[in-house]
Amino acid sequence: MTVRRTSAAIAALAVGGLAPLALLPAPAQAHGAPSTPVSRAYACGAGTSQQKSSAACKAAIAAGADVAEWDNIRVANVNGRDRQVIPDGRLCSGGIDAYKGLDLARADWPSTKLTAGAGFVFQYAETIPHKGSFRVYVTKDGYSPSRALRWSDLETAPFATATDPVLQNKAYTIKGTLPKGKSGPHLIYTIWQNTSTEDTYYSCSDVVFAAASTTSQAASPAAPAGNGNGSLAIASAAAGDVPGSGGPTPSGGAPQLTATSGIASTPVVAGVGGAILLALAGVASFLMRRRRTPGVHAGR
Repeated sequence: MTVRRTSAAIAALAVGGLAPLALLPAPAQAHGAPSTPVSRAYACGAGTSQQKSSAACKAAIAAGADVAEWDNIRVANVNGRDRQVIPDGRLCSGGIDAYKGLDLARADWPSTKLTAGAGFVFQYAETIPHKGSFRVYVTKDGYSPSRALRWSDLETAPFATATDPVLQNKAYTIKGTLPKGKSGPHLIYTIWQNTSTEDTYYSCSDVVFAAASTTSQAASPAAPAGNGNGSLAIASAAAGDVPGSGGPTPSGGAPQLTATSGIASTPVVAGVGGAILLALAGVASFLMRRRRTPGVHAGR
């Protein structure tokens, strides 16, 4: 009887001791952010040592940016009402105070070099996979990083969309083509709305567009049409890469090459008449040299 009572008392104490733990908030469920083009949260939290030690990242952390959880900028129950729920000037943080440092208006954020109109492979680093759809926007012409991002800074329609894209090497991978006509500093804004949870994720990626040359546009393959499986009308290359341009290839033939040597070319005169003219030109050149040579006089 004493043994039973002792066991019951131990069990009661154990349950009572664990009860307060049940009231504690569950650990944050972190999930992902763009790694290509590199987002502010990823660069400062999981990027290279140079990115993490950049002045922009240091300032963001000082102002409030929990980059240890770079993959956790999520807001519940938005359900597509992004412009109503996330306030202007707070787009990069998703309006979350713990990430407000990511909203800082600076021109020195770690960025990715891109070529307007070129193919690109967009990568969204993932720590906990979820089903959902991606909408990718770019800023309008005239955008300035000197002010915090507002909804009116973004093009109205996304230039890329994808639903449940392929997960490869711990990243959602989306292929497509970058917007044409962009140049200089811009920002790519990514919204990932989950269908397996009630959360929506927000990310800012600073980029610098180089205008595509005529040659590189001619050499670039046409972008695949969107099919809801990760292949869409955008694209992305590795962070910092700028696709090279090659000469156009005529149909059914070898690449068309243009020689540039820095030496002026002399046209060749064909035929017997041309040979005679060249011979006379050579004699005239010889006589002129003799006339101009010191100590040599013609007709002597």
